[in-house]
Amino acid sequence: MSVEFTADDYAARMRHTVDSATAAGLAGVLVGIGPDLSWLTAYKPTAVTERLTLLVLTPDRPPTLVVPALERPDAAAAVGAGALTLVDWADGNDPYQSVAPLLRSGGRYGISDSTWAMHLIGLQKAVPGSSYEALSDCQPMLRAIKDEHELARLAAAGAAADAAYGEILGVRFAGRRETEVAGDLASLLRKFGHEQVDFTVVGSGPNGANPHHEAGERVIQEGDAVVLDFGGLLDGYGSDTTRTVAVGSPSDEVREVHEIVRRAQQAAFEAVRPGVACEEIDWVARQVIRDAGYGEYFIHRTGHGIGVTTHEPPYMVAGEKQPLVPGMCFSIEPGIYLPGKFGVRIEDIVTVTADGGRRLNNTDHGLGIVA
Repeated sequence: MSVEFTADDYAARMRHTVDSATAAGLAGVLVGIGPDLSWLTAYKPTAVTERLTLLVLTPDRPPTLVVPALERPDAAAAVGAGALTLVDWADGNDPYQSVAPLLRSGGRYGISDSTWAMHLIGLQKAVPGSSYEALSDCQPMLRAIKDEHELARLAAAGAAADAAYGEILGVRFAGRRETEVAGDLASLLRKFGHEQVDFTVVGSGPNGANPHHEAGERVIQEGDAVVLDFGGLLDGYGSDTTRTVAVGSPSDEVREVHEIVRRAQQAAFEAVRPGVACEEIDWVARQVIRDAGYGEYFIHRTGHGIGVTTHEPPYMVAGEKQPLVPGMCFSIEPGIYLPGKFGVRIEDIVTVTADGGRRLNNTDHGLGIVA
């Protein structure tokens, strides 16, 4: 059972956000409906409409949540509401005039990526001279370092995904459509506690050469390599794991490519430790695959952060200089994709520890064999 977050936890997150913004030279942070808002306040509107909801975090006043009047009771019931001042606006009034007194002309604000463009334009008109930068640019690591309770939730989500993989190995693949196996995976994720299934990639045979192939109507055949990439949310935090299986007896080529990807994944994991640049994790995995002669077939970054969403900073990709910090959580998922033939990917979620890394997925990295 996970530990519930308290009003004090959300207040601390908001204080941290203000301090980080101030250190970055920002006048404050504005957060619309989306994952940043729920992470900061626990407030998730039951209906997402065109009405403005905006959290205003600045160093000169208490955190303020501007909400439509009809949604004020729901906002007041959120766990983090005790640390908030609520300001409501009524239909027929200009919501941006409720925000304008909280901002200053000439101020530079970070604004959540999920904020609608119409609201950003409204703010620009209401507060002349103000400017805005996407949080993914000016505060990309805002949610990147997880506390012990967040790590526990991520570990539980990873364990549930591992349990789903353990059971899918006993399911028949040959003669069934990819969509049927994807449905089995979704059911298993829910069986093991996920409240939300975000994706169930089942890429069989040549479809596995497309990293983001959506399960289709192809009938899985004896001898196919099948990429299984699946995940979602458990208790509000994400899972995301990939294993590759073979239906019946795999070919020598499938075995060879799988072993290269396994070595790349292991090498990248062993490179994880505080202070190492994110791009170094990508380079280590990529170098193993390049040395084996398959460099051109590794066509995506090595990893992405995970938390209340399944894709968030930090990213393990060339050019990302951000050093790893204990508490960061991200995927390590190298792959090789041979067009017209098959693909192989192996993915674990990893967290940075004081002296290295810890996997949050612990199923066997070997080539799984299914019927």
